[in-house]
This record gives sequence, structure tokens and C-alpha cells, in this order.
Amino acid sequence: MIDKPLFGATVILLILGLVMSYSLSTYIVMKYHYADTHFFIRQLVAVILGITMMVILSKLDPDKWFKPIGILLFMTFLSILLIMPMLPESIVRNIGGAKRWVNFGSISITPVEFYKIGFLMFISWSLVRTRLPQGKMDLKSEIKIFIPYIFVLILSTLLIAVFQKDLGQTLVISLTLIVLFILVGSSFRFFSMLFGLGLTGFVLLIVTQPHRIKRVKDWFLSLDNSSNRLETYQISNSLDAIQHGGFFGQGLGNGQYKLGFLSEINTDFILAGIAEELGFITVLAVTLIMFFIIFRIFKVAAKVDNPTYYLFCVGAALLIAFSFLINSFGISGITPIKGIAVPFLSYGGSQVIASALNIGIVLMISKKVNRRTS
Repeated sequence: MIDKPLFGATVILLILGLVMSYSLSTYIVMKYHYADTHFFIRQLVAVILGITMMVILSKLDPDKWFKPIGILLFMTFLSILLIMPMLPESIVRNIGGAKRWVNFGSISITPVEFYKIGFLMFISWSLVRTRLPQGKMDLKSEIKIFIPYIFVLILSTLLIAVFQKDLGQTLVISLTLIVLFILVGSSFRFFSMLFGLGLTGFVLLIVTQPHRIKRVKDWFLSLDNSSNRLETYQISNSLDAIQHGGFFGQGLGNGQYKLGFLSEINTDFILAGIAEELGFITVLAVTLIMFFIIFRIFKVAAKVDNPTYYLFCVGAALLIAFSFLINSFGISGITPIKGIAVPFLSYGGSQVIASALNIGIVLMISKKVNRRTS
């Protein structure tokens, strides 16, 4: 039997995201003369596909399908990421200087959303084969074992953070991989070395890109109430939208900051949009549901016997947790804005389907849990 509470909680967030995609898209609809239901219908198709995918995956046997699905996702979307910088703009959309979207006629996908899942599945399977059987190792042997994974991480960083200018996704993938390294038995010395290299690389990725330096500068300015609000426009309006919503919100459809004052409010700033229209109480409910989903995934991980499935479930929960925390911290001014979607909620078919794919694989694995001990 699958984990029904996990499935139900995921569907609740998907439906809320669908409703908000309609309410928060008002300005874009008016500006570009779209039909009122333009974004709603596109999101509805993605939600239906996502729920259908979760149901189908939940019925599969993970012992038969986990490995082939993981390798297919990893190799397919790694290949797409590799060729994206060489494709013409008619195929690869360039928005804000970032080429993150691939066009297929009227449909566009964000390959990195699917690559994250394939990467996690492949790494979970591979680490169990290469690291777990080795037992305790010296630092030199550890480095030899982990070098191929570090190379894949560096390649991913190059493709995602440099060519696509998406530091947020790189941070999520890197943090998840480091935790998986710890779980399979990396030593403190190796972890310290890897953390130091990662922190150095992260700083270099920031200081070599003017737009990232500006985001950090805006964040520091937002901490100073006397700073020029024009210089911290997005963060200021996000905080104002949250404050304007109060405890119960202005009512669905009655938000003001979605009317051109806060860009990307149906994607990166959807939590601010929810806060203004539905209030703090709804944001609190969303947070509780999100952490309930993470808890249920960890529970599956704790009860499953297969170490590959254990690693994947932990990684799946971390992908959701890191994405949610990075986004929520950014829109509330706690950390610099990273431009990362909120799982299940943000507008975007790729994000919705990939998030549902992530949960669907966990549901597939949940059938292997011994219910007598759960």
C-alpha cells in the first residue's frame, strides 16, 4: 500500500498552486493581452499530468523500474543540458540573459527540474554500489571513490550555474549531495575538505557575475531601513505584500502587489502573493503541509530496507526542503533572492511535473515499507 497521506498532502498543494496561478497572473494577462484563463489552463494541464504520473508510478515495482527510470532521466536531461548552450534562440529561450528553457512548439520545458530527479536517482544507486561496500577508508581512498561524483557535480555547476545562471538550483543539488555523502560514510576530514571547496566555489560564482553581486548588495541594503527603496525594489515590495496581507489576507483576487509592483509573483514570489491575498494563516498552513510532506518522505526512508531507496528518499525530501527554505528566506529578506521555484506551488509545468515525479517515485518505494513497523 502506498503512503496515502503523502499523496493527499501533495495534491492539496498542487491545487492551491493552481488556484493562485489564476489569481496572481492578472498583470501579465493584461499586459500581454492573454485570455483570462491562459495561465490557469496551462497549470491545470501540468497538475493533471503530475497527479496522473504519481498514480502510475505508485503502481510500479521499484525493484524493476527504479534503476531504468533513474538512468533514463539522468542521461536524457544531462545530454539536453550539455547541448543547450549550442542551440539557437528559436529553440532555447533567452530570458533575462539566462537560457533555461527549451521550446517544443507552444510548449517549453525547464530541463534542470527533471535533471535534479535523475541526478538524485543515479547518485543514490551508484553510491550504494561504490561506497557502502568499502567500509572504513583512509582519506586518499575516500577521495578516489568520490572523485567521479565531484566531477559530475562540477559539470552540473558549470551547466546550471554558469551557462544557465541558476545558482539556486546548483545550491540545492550541492547541499543534497553533501548530505548523501555523509550518509554513506564520508569522514569528517573529507567532509571538511569538500565543504571548503564548495564554499570557495560558491563565492567565486557570486563575485564573477554582476547580477549576483547586485542581489547580495540589494539584500544588505534591505537590512538597512534608511536605504533607498528603489535599490531594494523586489525585496521591499515582497515584504510589503506580506505585511499588507496581515493574518487573514485581503481576500482571493484582491491583492495589489500582483498588479505590476512585484514581478514573477506567480513563480518566485508566490509565497508573498499567497501571504497578501490569503494571509499569514494560509502561509503557515502551507509551511506545515510542506513539512508534513518532508516528514512522510523521511518516514518512508526510515522504514525501507534497501539502501538505494533510503538514499533517494532522503535526497527527495532534501530537494523539497532546500528549495522551500531558500525561496521563503529570500522573499522575506532573510537571505539574498535566489530565484528558485516553490515545489508544487509556483507556476510552471516543468516544476509541477518534476515535483510530482519526485513524489511518485517515493510513493513507488513506499510500497516496500514494512507496515507492521511503520
